Amino acid sequence: MSPIYLSFIIPAFNEEKRIHSTLEATIQYLSKQSFSWEILVMDDGSTDKTALLVKTFCSSDPRVQLITLPHKGKGFAVQQGMLQAAGGYRFFADADLSMPIDQFDRFSPELIGDFDIAIASREILGARRLKEPRLRYIMGRAFNLITRLVALKDISDTQCGFKLFKAEIADRLFSLQRTKGFSFDIEILFLAQKSGLNIKEIPIDWYYNGESKVQRFRDAFLMIKDIIIIRFNYLLGKYK
Repeated sequence: MSPIYLSFIIPAFNEEKRIHSTLEATIQYLSKQSFSWEILVMDDGSTDKTALLVKTFCSSDPRVQLITLPHKGKGFAVQQGMLQAAGGYRFFADADLSMPIDQFDRFSPELIGDFDIAIASREILGARRLKEPRLRYIMGRAFNLITRLVALKDISDTQCGFKLFKAEIADRLFSLQRTKGFSFDIEILFLAQKSGLNIKEIPIDWYYNGESKVQRFRDAFLMIKDIIIIRFNYLLGKYK
């Protein structure tokens, strides 16, 4: 097992309004834990003060790292974080912390039991979606239905941005990833299911944030396109 127990990966693109509070809350939480940890902020080519703000944390705590990337998308940022992380467990979290950080307690490996991947769910028993507009919820469920029909089975929430991987599973799956945008979650979970891996959904409290980078109609179309491409890539044997 790696000497670092947990790698906490935060993809960030122009997050100057909230990256400070997110890092502050995450460091405060992790510092109370008994395990060793690192935080990797994967800056996806931000053009604002995101990198500068993260550097202030890096200078005061060597466990916080800033990794600057060219702007290629959230999927690329998460992929690079997963492959560069050193933790025995690797967790990625959206920069807005729409899942409050104390909810990470629910991802304790001892509590989950046998698993390869644990994903946050806003849909299963025990989960709560708070302050979410009705239209956004309906669109999300419609997209999930399409995803389940075309690519994935028996996963009620593929797009919640909080997921935990064992290190060896992360290395295997993210080295195969081809999708750079928002639908990378689907690709990773699709490959996991095809590999017979044990995926567990964890109920969480999730708070809607109106400043999401997702553009509902444009990105929904692009993600459906990506799902079809993922299926064809698999049929063509491009995942080896």
